[in-house]
Amino acid sequence: MDENSIREIPFSSETIYDGKILHVERWQVTCPNGRTAAREIVVHKGAAAVVPVYPDGTTLLVRQHRVAVDRVTLEIPAGKLDSAGEDPHDCAVRELEEETGLRAGRMTLLTSLLTTPGFCTEKIAIYLAQDLSQGQTHPDEDEFLSLVRMPLEEAVAMIMRGEIRDGKTICGLLMAKEALAAQQR
Repeated sequence: MDENSIREIPFSSETIYDGKILHVERWQVTCPNGRTAAREIVVHKGAAAVVPVYPDGTTLLVRQHRVAVDRVTLEIPAGKLDSAGEDPHDCAVRELEEETGLRAGRMTLLTSLLTTPGFCTEKIAIYLAQDLSQGQTHPDEDEFLSLVRMPLEEAVAMIMRGEIRDGKTICGLLMAKEALAAQQR
């Protein structure tokens, strides 16, 4: 079965909601069987995230309260693109410095994660940051966070124990572990 035999073709859209972070549209699509269907799609500009890793094998995570799930989470530094056309690398550099004060001498793209492709266009570019130097943090005025430095191996163990549940963080930490292991081979 080829991909075209299961592809839905959008033919119209209307805006349902236009907010600061989210834009929701109702798309009409033609299904593979020729029938039409409605799809509600969250249109997102995209984001970038960074796994900073120091030479000693530690990483720096961001602890913050996420009101949508009413949890304090441990996450890799991340933020949304300023515009749909912004280079995710530029966003990653900016967010790393804003949230942690770090600058990276080397940034390696690990993946571009599709967060929830069933209803959202969001893609998060995830980078490994190495050769780190420390500067000053400057978080957004509505951003309240603390930083937690720990061994990358401990962060991975926290994933396996179900203590870290954020998708981009799980993906980024596991891929960073593999990328670093490949660098050692």
